[in-house]
Amino acid sequence: MSQLTHLDNQGHAHMVDVSDKDITTRVARAEAFVDMLPATLSLITEGKHQKGDVLAVSRIAGIQAAKKCSDLIPLCHPLMLSKVSVELTPQIALNRVRINTMCKLNGRTGVEMEALCAASVAALTLYDMCKAVDRDMTITGLRVMEKQGGKTGHWVVDTPEGNE
Repeated sequence: MSQLTHLDNQGHAHMVDVSDKDITTRVARAEAFVDMLPATLSLITEGKHQKGDVLAVSRIAGIQAAKKCSDLIPLCHPLMLSKVSVELTPQIALNRVRINTMCKLNGRTGVEMEALCAASVAALTLYDMCKAVDRDMTITGLRVMEKQGGKTGHWVVDTPEGNE
C-alpha cells in the first residue's frame, strides 16, 4: 500500500500540495443504498409522502454536498466541479433506493470525496425525510465505484454494480 499522502514527515496532517500535478479530466462515481420497509418505498415511488418529492430533494442535497465537500472534509481541496449528477433508483424487489453519483472536473486532484459526499448526503436526506414513517431504515454500501484521470489512470471496482 502506498504512503498516506495527508501526513507529513512528522506524522502531522496537512493539505497535499497539488500545484505540480498535471491538469487532467477527472471523474469519480460512487454509490450508496438506503434500505427500508416496502410501505416506505411505496410512499416514495407513488409520490404520496407528505413531505413531497423525496427523490428530488435528495438529489439536490447530493449535488449541494459535492459542491461543499471541502467545507465538510478538512483536508480536501476546494474544487471547480464541471459536472455533478445524482441518480436515485428505487429497487422495488430489494426494498431500497440505490444512489449513484458522478463528479467531474478538469483539475489537479481527484473527485472521489465529492462523489462520496454526494452519495452520503443524498442518503442522509432520504433518511431524514422518511424517518417519521420508518425508523429502521439503514444506509449501506457507500463506496467509490470508478475513478478516472490523474497519474493512476482508470480504476473500476471489481464487483458487479448493485450486487450487495
